[in-house]
Amino acid sequence: MRSVSNRTRVGLLAAFTAFSALLSTGSATAATQLNGDWAPFDRCPVDAPAMLAADGVNTIATCIASSSAAGSITLGKSVVSTRHTDLQLGVIQRADGTASLVAPPEGALTADPAEIPGGLLGLMCPSGIPLVSGICRQLTDNNLNRVTATIEPAGAPRDFNMSAAFSTGEPILTIPVRIHLKNPLLGDKCYIGTTANPVLLKPENVTAPTLSLQRFGADGTPNDDEGEMGRYTFDGADQGDATFAVPGASGCGAGLLDWAVNLKTGLPSAAGKNSVTLDATTTYFGSPYDPAGLAPNEGRKLSEFWHSAKR
Repeated sequence: MRSVSNRTRVGLLAAFTAFSALLSTGSATAATQLNGDWAPFDRCPVDAPAMLAADGVNTIATCIASSSAAGSITLGKSVVSTRHTDLQLGVIQRADGTASLVAPPEGALTADPAEIPGGLLGLMCPSGIPLVSGICRQLTDNNLNRVTATIEPAGAPRDFNMSAAFSTGEPILTIPVRIHLKNPLLGDKCYIGTTANPVLLKPENVTAPTLSLQRFGADGTPNDDEGEMGRYTFDGADQGDATFAVPGASGCGAGLLDWAVNLKTGLPSAAGKNSVTLDATTTYFGSPYDPAGLAPNEGRKLSEFWHSAKR
């Protein structure tokens, strides 16, 4: 394989964020199936105006995809095991070294639902309060007891730190989220965190990933010699954050059960008492192999390549 040009390396490496969604985000919007080495980027926002406007010299558009199969999150007194999580973003790298993030239309985070251990019984019961005790007595039906936690974007990802992506122990970006607790008795509007007061996750590399480079054709077919696209793969890094605060619950049981959820789970919980761990993440980021060679239409060519890889 030919060596990577300095401009290509800058354009790709500057975009790397290495992070997955933390906790669960419910069922993902149906993603586009892409061929070959394009496959991880099935939600890349290639058609966003900022991505299309990248010229390949002053600005370079890049796709990022990061996932983890398992992990855990601690919110106050509650510990939840995470399942598959996925973060996808576009990055606009500027010639002055700054960068901006572009989220897909459905949001940057998607993942499989996570169940609260013990369900509603574990979340609120037992209780000496008559209202809550009455609810606890009804929880013989597993469907009434089951509680799932889903994460929802509560603002755009921000604070991208390029240098932190290649080191350990330094936050790479900030992800504002709120956590939706779903259960028939809690109602549809039970959240931990809000858009006005979100949980601010600032994940970092806990262990260093291994690096490999793939070069592939516009349609995703591997092509080490003449492929139009380049993809870096960072594999096996554990990631985490133990610095975020968690607000109290709101809207649970039309607001009547907020205090019960907060009391049992230990919310609100100050920074330093909560944590998230994602095991063995795999992160991909890709852009045209020679961005400057596509000037002034690098962003539009990236979109064209992405669409040509659809299956």
